[in-house]
Amino acid sequence: MKQFFKFMFASMLGTILTLIIVFFIFMGIIASLVSFAEKETIKVPEKSIIYINLDRPISERSPKDPFALFDMASKEFIKQLGLNDILRNIEKATKDDNIKGIYLDLSQIQTGIATVEEIRNALVEFKQSGKFIICYGEGFSQIAYYLATVADEICIHPKGFIDFKGINAEVMFLKETLEKLEIEVQIVRHGKYKSAVEPFIRKDLSEANREQLTEAVNSIWGNFMGKISEARQISVERLNIIADKLDCFDAEKALENRLVDRLLYKDQLLNELRSKLGIGEEDKISKVSLRKYSHAPDPEKKKYTKDKIAVIYAVGIIMGGKGTDDVIGSARLSEAIRKARLDDNVKAIVMRVNSPGGDALASDVIWREVTLAREQKPFIVSMGDVAASGGYWISCAADKIIADPNTITGSIGVLALIPNMKNLLNNKLGITFDNVKSNENAEFPTIVCPMTPYQWKVLERMTDKVYQEFLEKVAVGRNMTTGQVHQIAQGRIWTGIDAKEIGLVDDIGGIKDAINLAAEMAELTDYRIRELPVLKDPFKQLFEQLTGQSRVEHYLKNELGVYYTYYDYIKYMSSGHGIQARLPFEFRIY
Repeated sequence: MKQFFKFMFASMLGTILTLIIVFFIFMGIIASLVSFAEKETIKVPEKSIIYINLDRPISERSPKDPFALFDMASKEFIKQLGLNDILRNIEKATKDDNIKGIYLDLSQIQTGIATVEEIRNALVEFKQSGKFIICYGEGFSQIAYYLATVADEICIHPKGFIDFKGINAEVMFLKETLEKLEIEVQIVRHGKYKSAVEPFIRKDLSEANREQLTEAVNSIWGNFMGKISEARQISVERLNIIADKLDCFDAEKALENRLVDRLLYKDQLLNELRSKLGIGEEDKISKVSLRKYSHAPDPEKKKYTKDKIAVIYAVGIIMGGKGTDDVIGSARLSEAIRKARLDDNVKAIVMRVNSPGGDALASDVIWREVTLAREQKPFIVSMGDVAASGGYWISCAADKIIADPNTITGSIGVLALIPNMKNLLNNKLGITFDNVKSNENAEFPTIVCPMTPYQWKVLERMTDKVYQEFLEKVAVGRNMTTGQVHQIAQGRIWTGIDAKEIGLVDDIGGIKDAINLAAEMAELTDYRIRELPVLKDPFKQLFEQLTGQSRVEHYLKNELGVYYTYYDYIKYMSSGHGIQARLPFEFRIY
């Protein structure tokens, strides 16, 4: 019997090992095939159009590894490009004589406001070249409609709708939930507008928070209305009346109000495209997706040059350590900045910041590298959807800061949060703790008992010191006094437009504007772009998707949808990451 089990286990082990080997051989073949397809060069036929669909989340840059195209959690191939390649391809299509126009297929857009603004600006430049843009949707979310207004013609399904109603900023509060669970949230913050703690200690918005949210919402909506008004030749006053009445949830009403040009079924839209291309009704439309167009040669051959501009991506919350492609690790980002600084062929640096902030210490580590780099070569910051709190900390030392009009920035303030779960553990779960310590405060900080008065004073002193250092760094970087910075700080958020007026940013524009400015400051006419940090090894990402946290996170994102932001925020704030410089909410328009 013993011999039987011995052979049985040996056979099982052999089978498992064989399956593992076969799996990796299979994945290697898939990787090779996808990688080959990614490198393939295509020839674009005459009278072609670019097909753009943005129903997938848009990251700052496209994943370069083959495994990133396949989502292990949803079992789907993800075809969405990053913002960098979307902009690059639209610019390339502008100069391509074989591309006659763009077909925008829009309903939902899963990305931030500033990202959409960058794409819209690129499409405006495309249209200025004399080529057409036609947009179609069975229905339009509000942000999708904003992008659609760049088109020469907006067409909608006869039974479609436009979700055109204005912006609503909503905050979820947990105070009563925490009280029922007997969790006490111990908080120290600097800045009356630093509202990151409000969900834990209030049931509604404070006056200060209501004030800053109102101004941010009105600023963003005002920018939207101005652009839509100009594109559709409808007054802002009239647009607001339409939004108030919810008039455009009916396609015929949308047409009547001139928000769209035509009501068409999909086959009618395709015939309209044929007409614009000058081909017959039976002819096939040469439609090239943005991802496929990535493999088309650039019509303008650029001569080789060793001079480079480094574009460094700072995306996600800020933490210590290596981080990931979606989380800013201070060690990894600092290494990327240092690499660009020490490379003699890199003549200027652009750091693309899309971060709500995070750990104050990690932010300061990155700030130091930015300061060192600025001393040697031009350093420009381009702000994306959000560059607030710690995101502003790492930006403030740059030579110039360029923000999108709808960028959420500022939030110059800090906080510390330590939950006291003693009553939850003792009274609800029956869990108790006891300890032996060598020194009076050896347990500090802890979540299993409340802080002592002395520990409160220590935390307040630490938080005050970090806030003062934050003010000083901004004052030096922006050529202000600490008093002037304090007046516009205190944790208050600002949109890009408002931030320019108070001196927190230098100009309004996108990543392309930042690169052009960097080239001008470095006196470059010909240059290459070098993107940093280098994206993660594909096999490492595969292991993370198969076994690690990323699979769980992806599942939660799919299940929770827009509410994932709340989960992520609560998880992060409860994890004891020390003193924080982080934005308390996320602005999205749907």
